[in-house]
Amino acid sequence: MEEDVTISPVAKDISAPAGADILPPDAYLTVDDVQKQIKRSRASIYRYANTDLKVLNLPFEADKLNPEVRRDRDEPLLFHPREVRRFAQDVLGLNPTITVQPSEETTTHEILKAILLELRAIRQQLESS
Repeated sequence: MEEDVTISPVAKDISAPAGADILPPDAYLTVDDVQKQIKRSRASIYRYANTDLKVLNLPFEADKLNPEVRRDRDEPLLFHPREVRRFAQDVLGLNPTITVQPSEETTTHEILKAILLELRAIRQQLESS
């Protein structure tokens, strides 16, 4: 069964050369994004994911959906678009077309950036005192 899957949270084609694997943080896919794009339940995505309660970052496993490396258990699972494509093709038998779109700049993002700049300025003043 061949199925066309487009992953969008814009227009960066994920068929780029292997050296172009470093993406901005918002280009990685959450469990919800993966769920919508490969048309599987949220529970299925967690069953597919290569995770373990006792080990934070497991080694690559070809028959699992491998998340990106996490530093802390509280970090959400994020998946590289290439990994989602590989998993969909090799394990699920889908033929996905994956494009990643950066999230839109919202007023909230702008306010948070302004707050971050102000906090950095305050920190610099405190450190220089």
